[in-house]
Amino acid sequence: MNNKVFQRLALTLSLACVFTLVQAQTGVGVKPEKGAKLYLDGSKKSLEKNWEYWEGPRFMAEKPIKWPEVTDPADGGKAISSNDPAAAGGLYGAADIVTKDKFKDFRAHVEFYIKNEGGNSGVYLQNRYEVQILDGDYGDHGLGALINEHIPTSEEYYGIGKWNAYDIVFKAARFENGKLVAKPRATVYLNGVKIHEDKEIQQVWGGPNSGLDGGNDGGKGITDRPGGLKLQAEGHDVFYRNVWIKKMDLDGKSTDF
Repeated sequence: MNNKVFQRLALTLSLACVFTLVQAQTGVGVKPEKGAKLYLDGSKKSLEKNWEYWEGPRFMAEKPIKWPEVTDPADGGKAISSNDPAAAGGLYGAADIVTKDKFKDFRAHVEFYIKNEGGNSGVYLQNRYEVQILDGDYGDHGLGALINEHIPTSEEYYGIGKWNAYDIVFKAARFENGKLVAKPRATVYLNGVKIHEDKEIQQVWGGPNSGLDGGNDGGKGITDRPGGLKLQAEGHDVFYRNVWIKKMDLDGKSTDF
C-alpha cells in the first residue's frame, strides 16, 4: 500500500468514527449521557416517581397522574400516553405533567410516538417555551417548531406509527439585578438532524394556561425562576418513553452541539 492510499484510508476511517460518534449522541434509542437522569422509561413507576401535574390556571385533572401506561406499539415494551381524560377536546394546561426537578440550563432527550393523524402534544422547556409535537403540520406552529418563532430548517419527522426523538440543549434567560439581560436560547435536533441552531426565544406563547410566565405581560414578562420539563396533554394518543435530562452550566457558552 503506497503512502497516498494509506493516508486516504486513514482519513476515511477517521471521518467514519467522527460521524458515528455524532450520530450516537442524538436520535431514537440514545442512552442517557454521563451525569444525566432518566426521568421516564415508559413505566408508570418512573412517571409517578419523577413527574407531577402542573397546577396552572386551567388545571382540571385528578391526582394521582392519570396518564396511562400502554404497550409500546413498536417493540412491545412500555410507554406512557398523554391522553389524560381531563384534557379531552384539546384543553392544554388541564392535565399537563412536569418534572418534579426544576432547571435552568440543561440537555434533554425526549422520545415520542404519535399514534393517529393530527396527534397533538408538546415539549415545554423550563415549563415555558414549547417545542411543538403536531402531526400533519409544518410551519411556525407545526411539528419541530419553536412555537410561533422558529420553523425547523428541514422536515425530519418520521410520521405516525413511528418513534421520533428530540435532542435539545437549552440555556435559560439571564438576569442582572433582577433585570432581563439575555433571552433564552435553544438548539434542537429531530431524529438526529439539527433543525434549530442556538435560536433566541422571545417569549412564552399561549397565555397563562400554557406555562410559567404565560400571563405576564402577554408572555413577554419572563422571570428568573427555574422550571421543569413539561409534556402537554391535549386529549390525543401521543406516547412518551426514554426521557432523560442533564443539568448544565452554559454561562458564556452557546447551546450549539
